[in-house]
Amino acid sequence: MVAMKKEITPADILPYETYAKERKERRAAITAMKKNRRVEVGPYATFYFENYDTMFQQVQEMLHIEKGGAEQLADELHAYNPLIPQGNELVATIMFEINDPVRRDAFLRSITWVEKHLHIDVGGEKVIGEAETDVERTKADGKTSSVHFVHFRFTPGQIEKFRDPATQVMAVIAHENYHHMAVMQPQVKEALAKDFD
Repeated sequence: MVAMKKEITPADILPYETYAKERKERRAAITAMKKNRRVEVGPYATFYFENYDTMFQQVQEMLHIEKGGAEQLADELHAYNPLIPQGNELVATIMFEINDPVRRDAFLRSITWVEKHLHIDVGGEKVIGEAETDVERTKADGKTSSVHFVHFRFTPGQIEKFRDPATQVMAVIAHENYHHMAVMQPQVKEALAKDFD
């Protein structure tokens, strides 16, 4: 695991055979690490906070499964490098998970533009979420995606407050049809504080 790297380069990528040998251990390690990088918000949403390690694992897995070589690698780096925190931010993949397809479809139509209603509350200060703009996540018919990629950019003062164990930090979805918040547990705050320089 690499601490605080901000970009995956082709030189970082393990050869196919090496990764195949280490895959089981690497997947177990990343699963353990991710436990302190997730926050469930309400009944259907989870914020999965990304970093270099989670994105490196994602790229290696895609290359391992699809075996697309250098051309695929360029696409994967283009897709996943923007989700690595750059020192002043937290970056989350936010997923709405409902198993039943009919209920899921109805729910996603009820939370149109949910990506504009996400923030992190740091001791009463709002850090507004900024959605990745690579793809429009809400379609013309009003249905939003079940997956959103969101940046939360902090000021130096907000980072200082976040690091203070006494500060309550919450992940918040403030959509009129899905208004939920969840307090970050101390171990989650501690893990995510390492994403800041």
